[in-house]
Amino acid sequence: MCGIFFSLSPTDHLIPTSSTERLLMNRGPDSFGKHQALVLPQLRATFISTVLSLRGNNITTQPLRDQRAESVLCWNGEAWKIGPDLVEGNDSQLVFDLFLQASSNASRDSSSSSIRQMVQAVSTIRGPFAFVFYDAQNSCLYYGRDCLGRRSLLQKSTSVGELILSSVCDNASGDQWHEVDADGLYVLDLKCAATQKLEPIRIPHCRSGNEAAPGLALPLPFPSLNKSVPDGPHQPDLLNVQRLLGSLAKSLWLRIRRIRESVIDSAESDTKIAILFSGGLDCTLLARLSHNALPLGAGVDLLNVAFENPRIHGTLGPGESPYELCPDRITGRTSHAELVRVCPNRRWRFVEINVPYSETMEHRTRVMTLMHPHNTEMDLSISYALYFASRGIGLVRGNPNSPPRPYSTPAHVLLSGLGADELFGGYQRHAVAFSRTGYPGLIDELELDFDRLGKRNLGRDDRVISDSGKEVRFPYLDEDVIALALDLPVWAKCDFENGNLPDSDDPSRRLEPGKRILRLAAWNTGMKSVAAEKKRAIQFGSRTAKMETGRTKGTQVLS
Repeated sequence: MCGIFFSLSPTDHLIPTSSTERLLMNRGPDSFGKHQALVLPQLRATFISTVLSLRGNNITTQPLRDQRAESVLCWNGEAWKIGPDLVEGNDSQLVFDLFLQASSNASRDSSSSSIRQMVQAVSTIRGPFAFVFYDAQNSCLYYGRDCLGRRSLLQKSTSVGELILSSVCDNASGDQWHEVDADGLYVLDLKCAATQKLEPIRIPHCRSGNEAAPGLALPLPFPSLNKSVPDGPHQPDLLNVQRLLGSLAKSLWLRIRRIRESVIDSAESDTKIAILFSGGLDCTLLARLSHNALPLGAGVDLLNVAFENPRIHGTLGPGESPYELCPDRITGRTSHAELVRVCPNRRWRFVEINVPYSETMEHRTRVMTLMHPHNTEMDLSISYALYFASRGIGLVRGNPNSPPRPYSTPAHVLLSGLGADELFGGYQRHAVAFSRTGYPGLIDELELDFDRLGKRNLGRDDRVISDSGKEVRFPYLDEDVIALALDLPVWAKCDFENGNLPDSDDPSRRLEPGKRILRLAAWNTGMKSVAAEKKRAIQFGSRTAKMETGRTKGTQVLS
């Protein structure tokens, strides 16, 4: 995981403010590199990269430079595969070589040829990323995010023709910053700088199998949503549950193997991964499947955050803890106990992250800076939970009755269950859509949720979490998992036509219809209590919602 800063100016080499530089270094504490170049007689470029080394046996410093061609890459991402091939070790040099080959294969007198080669190269990468690549041979600048927007990239343009790209900003310049849309590949033909204003062109995405897309397009690695509806009574197909479990297992294996192999962080460095853990279905299923993929000697930290909310916890009885009253703390403890029972040979550390109201307010400005340009009450309440959870600083107990001791997770990779609700129908609005217009309405709602994934939260979450020198990974948003989820008929994922029968011996009828396929997956791995857990939004489960006043709405813009 890395921090990126790039600037292009006709007048001077622009560098980040000191506060933005510190934010970039928080993201990448293992390496800081800067390169400045005159890319054309009238254009000055600055490339800065910070690196958090998570893969391979050594640190690959950035920006990456090709001495012969003078091309430069700032890469923030994880390429799990390039084409059909798994990426072993560090991925940044392999991506750079891929881009260099694409640029050298192009006809030197044809910008369209070089762009076409780069589009083909980018389309072969599987995994989360944001990058800036200067193709010196063809005088082109490329930048963008992966098709889901799993890594942050912000942009600022000025009236004097300057372009600035950064993983994070200090918010000092206000609303000039905006997120680079995760809607394709952006290209600047720098040869045009002498005669016209530089305006990036966008190479849009096209869905797999969509041959009718006009012009040059970046193919997506998954199909359109299956919109078929059942033509009569139907039963859950348990084969689909097994297919999903297999796909999730592969996704997890890619994301948790060979992490920081050359780094010894602490005496408890057996723990390389931690899970953002509310105790809900999505994150607990990831924990259960991680057990199958990790060696038994590897610990797993379960980061469970709870907040003191004066609006709710204003009056407490004798001996009552505001943190133990939080719904996510209650479900977290229950799910932790079930993990211990089902997987007794694993070292599960339940990390109690308790956040007093005074500490929340102390970090308010910092959290708002990190989530910028997002600026609503809901953004803030969700960001609070992710910010404090990702720090991983809390308390652990040797057993439920022992006194707690201070603990800070050594894990630099965090797993998140984000994406499961959008893919498998876990929100209340999915049930409402079905109740109003049946399966066609539910399909429309699911399609809307998936299509806006890249425009909503992922860039914000990346900025907030990465400030702790951690990298968040999303197993449910693996390209192959998504392809399977989109290909399944809607009733195989969330069967609202067949409501749950709590007394039934058949789990396919006993469990709630929302995300029923995931509930059946959890049930089949022994996690029967977790399979029945109800959905709860993070801001309500951790008690970050409406901390300062109860009269605000989530959509209210912050001052």
